[in-house]
Amino acid sequence: MPETTTAVRKHNAAKESTSRTTARARAARKRAILVQSARALVLVAVLGLWEWFARTSVIDPFNFSMPSKVWDQLKDWIQHGTAQGPLWEQVWTTLQEALIGWAIGVAAGVVLGIGLGRARFLADVLGPYIKVLNALPRIVLAPIFLIWFGLGPASKVASAVVLVFFPVFFNAFQGAREVDRNLVANSRILGASNRQVTLQVVIPSATSWIFTSLHVSFGFALIGAIVGEYIGATKGIGLLVATSQSTFNAAGVYAAMVILAVVALLAEGLLTFLERRLFRWKPAQPGADH
Repeated sequence: MPETTTAVRKHNAAKESTSRTTARARAARKRAILVQSARALVLVAVLGLWEWFARTSVIDPFNFSMPSKVWDQLKDWIQHGTAQGPLWEQVWTTLQEALIGWAIGVAAGVVLGIGLGRARFLADVLGPYIKVLNALPRIVLAPIFLIWFGLGPASKVASAVVLVFFPVFFNAFQGAREVDRNLVANSRILGASNRQVTLQVVIPSATSWIFTSLHVSFGFALIGAIVGEYIGATKGIGLLVATSQSTFNAAGVYAAMVILAVVALLAEGLLTFLERRLFRWKPAQPGADH
């Protein structure tokens, strides 16, 4: 009899646990739907007010344009291309420059960040110089890169690299410094070499820090490529912005910004997906989207 009672209790506890899990999942789905709906409403409200203000001349439609004209400009670019060539070619040019600059900046930032995080003497020696370089307004280097590398992709890649490098470097450096000292000490006791400690303890521990910087660094890479193209280029979204501005085509400027926003959101979504796949073991943050 006591065994039967215990079995019944376990069964009831299992049912309660399952029901609680189901309730939490249902609540999470409802919250996700509510958040997405609120986001859509905010977007619709902003675009609707913008269109209404422009049509009623509350704001100057020549300077501020309106969503309908921006949409018409996008359709025209998609169907007939731009003055510089097909729209996809401009998008790909900018995306390629940003991706190359992002990859180089991330690689350099991770290597130097982990390296200096592990080598305290070098960090103390080079620290002031890195801080001075980080304090410089790096976006003004774009004209210098244009002089050095010309109108081609190299000058845009260089602009992207200098914007990406520092956030990745500081996160990798901090991640290397924040490694659990007990893990390092235990690895030493087990006979791990410096190289093994770095590869098997420090880098995995710093990975979450590095991924945090990747979310913002790709946006910086896009900014670097766009600014470089705006100053001087033969193709790219930045050139579309510059051309639209020079012809007082406000709709063209906003249309180029919409394209950039879509590219940035797609990149952010891909990085978030990869991060969740790599860090499935981490507990979800309270209030995080599911």
